Amino acid sequence: MPARSAGLSDVDSRLPERAVELALRAPSVHNSQPWIFRIGSGEVQLYADPGRHLPGTDPDRRDLLLSCGAVLHHLAVAAAGLGSAIRIERMPDPEDSRHLATVRFVDGPLDRTAAVLFGQLGRRHTDRRSFTDEPIPPARLAALVRRARAHGVSALPVVEPRVLAGVAEVLAAAADEQRHEPGYLAELLQWTHRYADGRDGVPVGAVPSSATRPGERHLLRFPSGSLPGRATDGPDGGTLLVLVTPGDLTVDRLVAGEAASDVLLTSTRAGLATAVLSQAVELSTSRERLRKALGTAEDPQLVLRIGTPLAGASPVPDTPRRPLRSVLLR
Repeated sequence: MPARSAGLSDVDSRLPERAVELALRAPSVHNSQPWIFRIGSGEVQLYADPGRHLPGTDPDRRDLLLSCGAVLHHLAVAAAGLGSAIRIERMPDPEDSRHLATVRFVDGPLDRTAAVLFGQLGRRHTDRRSFTDEPIPPARLAALVRRARAHGVSALPVVEPRVLAGVAEVLAAAADEQRHEPGYLAELLQWTHRYADGRDGVPVGAVPSSATRPGERHLLRFPSGSLPGRATDGPDGGTLLVLVTPGDLTVDRLVAGEAASDVLLTSTRAGLATAVLSQAVELSTSRERLRKALGTAEDPQLVLRIGTPLAGASPVPDTPRRPLRSVLLR
């Protein structure tokens, strides 16, 4: 497949830059946006930004790589929505572990599955509030599982009551244990109290002002914010979906982030609310407990929470993003 850069028009030559700018809406751990790009002629190189690694929260760089995988998939969706086919080479430089992918804009058929998600790039938001008691229809849940599988990642719905109770306990225990990890609370304070024009971090307007239902400690992570939210008397119909991979190499974490992005955008397109629960995979001890609770031999990478938002719930406001100029290598 010939490289599209060989014959880029004046209009097409801005495609890589426009695609990166749209991809910056991707979710990341504490909205740290730990990525950086180099834009060339007809291609984009994605790098991890070690200066935005959160060692207290993310000691083995799992969250960082998952975040970069999410922005990589957002970039693929942006390219398809802008009318370009792409070819992705993951981990292209064995001498540079920061260089995670090279994306080339090429001639060829569009990825229609990615293109239909283009309109969701600006609509997806993390919703940390309670959901309704309406369960996700089985057919829709199966479709989300298929979207993860397209990336070589298994998405395990946690629906059996005993397994759900076990996973919820793992999440709650992980949140408690993390508070004793060196540097964790300092990072939490740093990334939830950013200066006004910081363009990153988790603002108070994106965090619910009211507590979740009793017994839902696993949903609590950030200090109370100002986002209007309420708990209902009935059970929460939100479904936990755990992404697991056969291995735990850098590329496994990267593609798990891509799968997470696909599932989140597909859920948004279906009118569902989503949140990312990463605390159970950030410590090796809790990750092993999560594996046992799930009864799987594969490596847990991330937990997603998906459900129907409460009627009349106010929109989740946009969280800040750094401008394109701040994430470019010159």
